[in-house]
Amino acid sequence: MRPYLDKAVPEAWKAASAYSDAVATAAADRGLSTAEAEFIKVRASQLNACAFCLDLHSREARDAGITPQKLDVLPAWRESSLFTERERAVLAVAEAATRTPLDEESIADLAAARGVLGDEVFAAAEWVALTINMFNRISILSEHPVRPRDAQGDLVR
Repeated sequence: MRPYLDKAVPEAWKAASAYSDAVATAAADRGLSTAEAEFIKVRASQLNACAFCLDLHSREARDAGITPQKLDVLPAWRESSLFTERERAVLAVAEAATRTPLDEESIADLAAARGVLGDEVFAAAEWVALTINMFNRISILSEHPVRPRDAQGDLVR
């Protein structure tokens, strides 16, 4: 069992949390909705196989108004007509920021997303994607556990 990075170096965790708060505020100020930010966080966490962040952000996505159906089909969003043009743009940003290095398809996806979102929201979406990728790595390296929850989302004791 490796140490939890957040507990082993709490001052770094505090700085990471403050950075995350600053990104969230800047993103909201530029017009990225909470639901759009949660789409980015869930999709990046899926790609990174971060169970802890998936558990957390799937719940937060539902609280932000994302339907269970959209969360269920999120891995196949490109094959679904359920997602709006703007949702598709933020999901493309999430994937490009997570799957590096950028290839031609990712570069094209980013250009299209920028056209849909505009510069400020696009940059905000990239910052959210960068941030969740950092937190995915913290949780994966720390082996943060996912605790069981009941149907209402409450922890099972």
